[in-house]
Amino acid sequence: MRTLFTFHYPADPNAGGPGVTWRLGREYEKLGHEVEFYSLDDLPKKLPPLARFILFPEFTAAKILHSHRHAAIDVIDASTADAWIWGLGLQKLQKQRPLLVARCHGLEHIEHLEYLEESQRGHLKLEWKYPLYRGSIRLWEVATSMRQSDLVLLLNQRDRDFVVEQLGVHPDRAHIVANGIPETMLNLPFEPTPAEPEPIRIAQVSSYIVRKGIQYGTPALNAILKRYPKIEVSLFGTECSADQVYADFDPKVRDRVTVIPYYENHKLPELLKGHHIKVLPTISEGFGVALVEAMACGLAPVTTTAPGPLEIVRDRETGMIVPCRDREAFEQAIETLILDRAFLDRLRRNAYRSAQRYSWQNIAQDNLNFYEMAQRMRA
Repeated sequence: MRTLFTFHYPADPNAGGPGVTWRLGREYEKLGHEVEFYSLDDLPKKLPPLARFILFPEFTAAKILHSHRHAAIDVIDASTADAWIWGLGLQKLQKQRPLLVARCHGLEHIEHLEYLEESQRGHLKLEWKYPLYRGSIRLWEVATSMRQSDLVLLLNQRDRDFVVEQLGVHPDRAHIVANGIPETMLNLPFEPTPAEPEPIRIAQVSSYIVRKGIQYGTPALNAILKRYPKIEVSLFGTECSADQVYADFDPKVRDRVTVIPYYENHKLPELLKGHHIKVLPTISEGFGVALVEAMACGLAPVTTTAPGPLEIVRDRETGMIVPCRDREAFEQAIETLILDRAFLDRLRRNAYRSAQRYSWQNIAQDNLNFYEMAQRMRA
C-alpha cells in the first residue's frame, strides 16, 4: 500500500501534528508500506509564509495529481483543511481514485470557539485578519474536506460528536484513533516518589500560548512556588524566549523555575527524569501526546476537562482532572499531590502503566484497520 500524508505545517518531527504524522508514517514503513510526505516545506520558498499557509490546499491538489499519475496512490491521508479541492472535484475525474482520509489533529471549530471565549475574557487579542481566513474560510475548508472524505479520523469523542452533529459527517465514516509515543519511551525504569524532605518537581511540556492555558496555569504555579519553598518547576518546549516566561513568575521564585524553549523529542525522558507531576492547563486539546509521554516517564498529570485529556486521564486514578479555566481548582489539585506523597506515588504508577498501551505499532495497526474498513464500505 502506498500512502501520501499531507500536513498543513512545516515538517518538524518534534512538533505536534507533523511529529505524530511523521512517526505514524515511519511505522507504516516498518510494516512494509510505502509512504510519502507533503508539507508547507515543499511549497516554493519565494512565497510569503501566510500565502504558503493559505494556498496549501491548492498545492496539495496538484501534488496528489502528480503523484497519482506517476505511481498509483492507495491512500491520501490529509490533515483536515488540505484536501477539499481534491475531494470536491478532482477525485471524481479519477477512474481508480485513492481512499481519501481526513485526519484531525484537534478540531479547529472547537478551537475557534475557545479562542472567542478567551477573547471575550480579555486573555487573547485576535488579529484583525483572523476573521478573514482562520475564523471563516479555513473552517469551511475543514468541514468540506471532512464531508468529502471516505474516512474521518479524530482524536476524541467531543470532536467526533461535533463533526457528526454540526458538520454533517456520516457517523459510519467518523472514528476515534489515538496518537502514539516512541518505543524508546515505553517500559522505562520507574523511579519511586521521594520521601520528605526531598523536593517535588513539576514539569509543563507545551508551547507557552493561550490555547495551552498559561493564563490559568502560570498563576497557579506561582502560588504553589510561593507556598512551598522546596517545589521546583520546569517548562519544556515553550517555543518562546525564556525571558518571556520568567517575566510571568514572581522574582522571588524564579530561581526554582527552569525554562527550555526547544528540545528534541528523543531527549524528553532525560529531561523529565526526577520530575513527578506533569501539568497541562489547556483550554483546547485534540489529544495531548505530551501527556502520554510524561505518563510513560512516570509523571502524574494534572490537566483539564479539554476533550483530548479526557481520552487519556482517569480522574484520581491516573491523574487529576479539573474544569477548564478554573485556576483555583488547578492549584488545589497540584497541592493535593504535593501534600499526599502516597497518593502521588499511586497516581504516578497507574499513569506509567496506562501509558504503555500507546505503542506506535499498535496505533499504526488501528489506523490501517480503519483504512481497510473504509475501503470495504466504498466497494
